[in-house]
Amino acid sequence: MSFLTETIARRVALTSRVASIQVPRQFSTSMATRKTIAEAAKDTIKSVDRKVSDKLVDGINIGAKAAETVTGKATEANYRAAGTAQEIRNKMHAESEELTGKAKGAAKEAEGSIKGAAKHAEGKAKSAL
Repeated sequence: MSFLTETIARRVALTSRVASIQVPRQFSTSMATRKTIAEAAKDTIKSVDRKVSDKLVDGINIGAKAAETVTGKATEANYRAAGTAQEIRNKMHAESEELTGKAKGAAKEAEGSIKGAAKHAEGKAKSAL
């Protein structure tokens, strides 16, 4: 076979194959952009990561609010306890002052009784002489 006939035969053979496999094209002026499997997987992983991190941040915020509430209640209880301790201190001080006054009164009364008894005994001793 000559060079020309061989070349023509090859081109005809290729042309007929291309014509039988022709696929209708969509009407578009831009190239179709399709994501590869790796890019689709990356996008899915990014969206899942974002959702998980959002939930974690929500959990952290809830924990911070709970800690703040507990701290506030503990501080409030501390102030109440300090107030109650001060009230108890004041009551005890008042009671001790009252008991001190009673003790001083009883001591003066006892002193007066002793002096009275001593004078009475002195008077009896003088009259007996």
